[in-house]
Amino acid sequence: MVQWFNSAGVRSVWQVVRQPGLLMPHVVVADIRSIPYEDLRARGIRYLVFDKDNCLTAPYAEHVHPPFADAWRRCRTLFPGAHVLIVSNSAGTADDRDRWAASQMEAALGVPVLRHRRKKPGCGDDVLAALGAMEDLAPRSIDPRHVAVVGDRLATDVVLANTNAMLAIWTTDIVSAAGDNAVASVARTIEHRLYGMLKRRGVRPPPHASGIGQ
Repeated sequence: MVQWFNSAGVRSVWQVVRQPGLLMPHVVVADIRSIPYEDLRARGIRYLVFDKDNCLTAPYAEHVHPPFADAWRRCRTLFPGAHVLIVSNSAGTADDRDRWAASQMEAALGVPVLRHRRKKPGCGDDVLAALGAMEDLAPRSIDPRHVAVVGDRLATDVVLANTNAMLAIWTTDIVSAAGDNAVASVARTIEHRLYGMLKRRGVRPPPHASGIGQ
């Protein structure tokens, strides 16, 4: 299964042109092993939303990248149960026939996978609704300021976080280039260059309630 057209990503381009800070993460790490999970909890983060491909796993693989296993266990200990959600632009979307890949992923990773029609970065409402439903809470009861989004893509994962008042955590090192989506690979290269240019110009992410990254 591959990712097809992402209309939400196309629409977000114009918003990013007007507000380039939306591309800037609050936290930059090499991979999930370097995420300060304890500090996130201490600063008010209660939910973690992870991208999958080249963030947790190799492209289109079902299991956590083996070197990340200890970090994943630590994350699940600090953010137990319904406090972790996987949001992919392939599994769980309309590209995933009968949501088969999402079901396989849930069995392999042990956490829920969002079912959504709107792809990142346009699925913020779906993310919050899913987190609330996982805890049997009333609709719109999850405060987005208590949510952090972790992913390897600025234009999808980081923009999703920044357009919804969430904390944006960018993982810069991919798991593997083998089997990667060709369009995503090219976009990622462009994003890395754009990040460097914006950082040199002093562009910063929108302020987050936790004070992280300010």
